Amino acid sequence: MGTSTLGLVLVPLLLCFASVFSLPMSLRRQASILVSLKQDFEANTDSLRSWDMTNSVSLCTWEGIECDQKNRSVVSLDITNFNLSGTLSPSITGLRSLESVSLAGNGFSGGFPSDIHKLAGLRFLNISANKFSGDMNWEFSMLKELEVLDAYDNEFNCSLPLGVSQLPKLNTLNFGGNFFYGEIPPSYGDMVQLNFLSLAGNDLRGVIPSELGNLTNLTQLFLGYYNQFDGGIPPEFGKLVNLTHLDLASCGLTGPIPAELGNLSKLDTLYLQTNQLSGSIPPQLGNMSGMKCLDLSNNELTGDIPNEFSGLHQLTLLNLFINRLHGEIPPFIAELPNLEVLKLWQNNFTGAIPPSLGQNGKLVELDLSTNKLTGLVPKSLCLGRRLRILILLNNFLFGSLPADIGQCYTLQRVRLGQNYLTGSIPNGFLHLPELDLLELQNNYLSGWLPQETNTAPSKLGQLNLSNNRLSGSLPTSIGNFPNLQILLLHGNRLSGEIPPDIGRLKNILKLDLSVNNFSGTIPPEIGNCLLLTYLDLSQNQLSGPIPVQLSQIHIMNYLNVSWNHLNQNLPKELGAMKGLTSADFSHNDFSGSIPEEGQFSVFNSTSFIGNPRLCGYEANPCKHSSSSILESQDSSSAKPGVPGKYKLVFAVALLACSLAFATLAFIKSRKQRRHSNSWKLTTFQKLEYGSEDIIGCIKESNVIGRGGAGVVYHGTMPNGEQVAVKKLLGINKGCSRDNGLSAEIRTLGRIRHRYIVRLLAFCSNRETNLLVYEYMPNGSLGEVLHGKRGEFLKWDTRLKIATEAAKGLCYLHHDCSPLIIHRDVKSNNILLNSEFEAHVADFGLAKFLQDTGTSECMSSIAGSYGYIAPGNFGEEGVDIVQWTKLQTNWSKEKVVKIVDERLCHIPLEEAKQVYFVAMLCVQEQSVERPTMREVVEMLAQAKQPNTFQKQ
Repeated sequence: MGTSTLGLVLVPLLLCFASVFSLPMSLRRQASILVSLKQDFEANTDSLRSWDMTNSVSLCTWEGIECDQKNRSVVSLDITNFNLSGTLSPSITGLRSLESVSLAGNGFSGGFPSDIHKLAGLRFLNISANKFSGDMNWEFSMLKELEVLDAYDNEFNCSLPLGVSQLPKLNTLNFGGNFFYGEIPPSYGDMVQLNFLSLAGNDLRGVIPSELGNLTNLTQLFLGYYNQFDGGIPPEFGKLVNLTHLDLASCGLTGPIPAELGNLSKLDTLYLQTNQLSGSIPPQLGNMSGMKCLDLSNNELTGDIPNEFSGLHQLTLLNLFINRLHGEIPPFIAELPNLEVLKLWQNNFTGAIPPSLGQNGKLVELDLSTNKLTGLVPKSLCLGRRLRILILLNNFLFGSLPADIGQCYTLQRVRLGQNYLTGSIPNGFLHLPELDLLELQNNYLSGWLPQETNTAPSKLGQLNLSNNRLSGSLPTSIGNFPNLQILLLHGNRLSGEIPPDIGRLKNILKLDLSVNNFSGTIPPEIGNCLLLTYLDLSQNQLSGPIPVQLSQIHIMNYLNVSWNHLNQNLPKELGAMKGLTSADFSHNDFSGSIPEEGQFSVFNSTSFIGNPRLCGYEANPCKHSSSSILESQDSSSAKPGVPGKYKLVFAVALLACSLAFATLAFIKSRKQRRHSNSWKLTTFQKLEYGSEDIIGCIKESNVIGRGGAGVVYHGTMPNGEQVAVKKLLGINKGCSRDNGLSAEIRTLGRIRHRYIVRLLAFCSNRETNLLVYEYMPNGSLGEVLHGKRGEFLKWDTRLKIATEAAKGLCYLHHDCSPLIIHRDVKSNNILLNSEFEAHVADFGLAKFLQDTGTSECMSSIAGSYGYIAPGNFGEEGVDIVQWTKLQTNWSKEKVVKIVDERLCHIPLEEAKQVYFVAMLCVQEQSVERPTMREVVEMLAQAKQPNTFQKQ
């Protein structure tokens, strides 16, 4: 074969081999980039087990990877919700063929690679629900193909980037849930191709630019929540004719609602709640015939409900509560065919509730409370058997409750108190299967409480029938409420004995049977109610002794048995109830001397008056005669003595036993120490120090705090980083198991939020558990507020701290996974960094809410009994909440009476708003308290220009 012929044969073969070998090399380079990315990931990387160089030939089958049709290049990276953390390496930009990147739902932190523009073909970028921070100085002009940019729920802290307005194909832009500040650039109105825009949940200020009215292709626009804009809603928004969803809630808007919004005929959702909008509701809003959800609540709107709303046939939700609306509720409201939620509470509506309300068969929630409504409760409210919430309290309603309400099996919350209702409680009402809350207090209801024969357990958690005219005995079926936490029957005409079945209420927290005609003895079975904190049996006809079984309720803090006919001695065992801070035994027939043990020494002397045969308190001290004292001395001296030689033998034997015990204890402790010196370090981010450096902080000279959960030490690591190390007390000494502590700590270690103290590491051995936190140089809010530095803590700083702490708690309650209830929020558990930024700390009593609806307590960590309001404000037994109510009479106009005297210039409207929020948070009924998300929104409204000079 000739040379030329051989060449003709070899060239195609060589080209073939080159193509075969070039493909794996290309994939190998891309695989190496992905593996390098993985090296910077933390937490659960098991889901990326396939990302391995030994498997590079199968790159296109790797988890989260998608290649082009020829399987030559990676075009998509999707690791959404892989439970990853760590940082994102700039090496990602080496994957030049990427068109789609989704990192959503992980815990990535640090800066986002600023050279992302190198991915010139990128069309889709979703980095939402992470912890990326810093600025966003990207070269957006290079990302010409980008269509979707979703950075929702991160920690970017900069002004809104101008470059996004240069992206010609961008149709979705979500910058919500970050810390962007400054004003919305007017150039954002140039992105006319946008379908979706969200800037909600940031720290934006200034006016909303009218140029946004040019975005006529928008279908959804979100600008509310945490932002605080100046001025009102631009009338130019009336040009956004393709909008289906407009959310401008909770962002400080003032002025009227523009009538131009009536042009948005495609709008199905309009949220304008929690602003300061004023004036009347524009009748033009009735033109939005496709409207399904309309929320104008918590504003300053006046006038009545426009008749034009009668055409909103698609309306499912109408919220107008907390305004200044008046007039009657229009009859057409009852005729809206799809209405499910109607909330008009806290207005000035008059007249009767439309009698046909509910006849559409779809009503789910109804709240018309705190108006001036009269007439009857409509019979058709539960016609469709879908009604879950019925709240009509604080009106002027009269007549009987509809009998049908006793068969409304979907009801969960009912609040009908503070009306003029008469007649009896409908059969079956108290035992509805889904009912959790029932309030009928302060009415004129009469008749007996029905004895329920159905033994099915009830979900009822709170029952308030106080101040009615109910009579007869308390039925034994009262014990069929295993979930009952609050039972209030005060101020009725109930009689007979308190049934022992009351002891079956294992979850009862508050029990008030006062001001009735109960007779007989106090059933000892009440002692089985081990969670009871408040017991009031006063002003009845009870007799006999106080059962000693009450002392089993260790956490009770209020006991009132006054104005009865109770007798015999006061049980000394009650003195051991360390939580009992308030007790009243007055006006009974107790005898003997008051025990001197425990809590009896702290009760007010008025707690014992009106017991003529009881002595040992200020008004009636016990008198001992000299003869009785002599008799006591004689009887003690008459006892036969013990011979001295036996005493000596006994002492020597005791000494020998002690020495033997001490020796055994010493040997055992040495043996334990030999097996317990190994330390285990669990880190929750990359650390440049180890367990030895952490342990070196544990010395007396470093102590910066002590509490029920442990001792806190300040430490400086070899790299100069300052940390706080908490040594937990009373856990697992000598125990090989940690009772779930490690799992709980790992859960806390995953929390990453700007306003929550960051847990860096957990260091432990068999005897000691150490928590390593980021260091807060300004200590706790309690130390600052109540110390000398408090006078330098100005109003603006205090409000900022309150808002930041609320944001931290809001994250725990609503966005954390699992959801966490702190349960010990107080000023000493709010820590301040060098900039006086608030950080929620100390999760010693936290409760994790599981996906199943159950909850688990951080019981492994010792701590206090939970938050207890500071007491002794002005007089003994008055806590800060009661003192505040007494000083202000629940009126925010009197807030000046309780403001810190060290503050001089105080914005009056801000102080009123903060007071209003605070009083909502301490409502006695839990259902009346706002959620933390609502608290944050309300605190954000507090900024007002008015100030007053405190005299």
